[in-house]
Amino acid sequence: MKIGELAMTALTPVETIRYYEREGLLPKPGRSDGNYRIYEAQHLEHLQFIRHCRSLDMSLAEVRELLMLKNSPLESCGNVNRLLDEHIGHVSRRIRELRQLEKQLKVLRRQCGDGGAVNDCGILAELAHASQDGVGETKKRKSHLKAVHHPT
Repeated sequence: MKIGELAMTALTPVETIRYYEREGLLPKPGRSDGNYRIYEAQHLEHLQFIRHCRSLDMSLAEVRELLMLKNSPLESCGNVNRLLDEHIGHVSRRIRELRQLEKQLKVLRRQCGDGGAVNDCGILAELAHASQDGVGETKKRKSHLKAVHHPT
């Protein structure tokens, strides 16, 4: 199948498939006489595996390691368990960070009642005050962004 067919079958954008190829997560496909990429059933299976890992919020490095282990069927499953245990730890840390972020946002929300004029808004005043005080509190509020951002 061509890349468009693979994309439709796997419900994955073409650019994501190309990205996974560039990153070495998907094996290079063969080429047709017209130099089109030709994908096989193994590419679809591989892509579905990657997508499932990504839906579990695994990083590309984690997916890469799992793929290497998957391609070495005689290896110890202990390495897979270790990787998953580490990932569970990352998720637990992110949950704690997000709970802290939620608390900060709730405190910020209490800075303003409903219905007042924007120039009297306690939320905007607090945000402006925090940015004038320095980056300390702002960094804490933004710290969750690096933890949750993953390229497709």
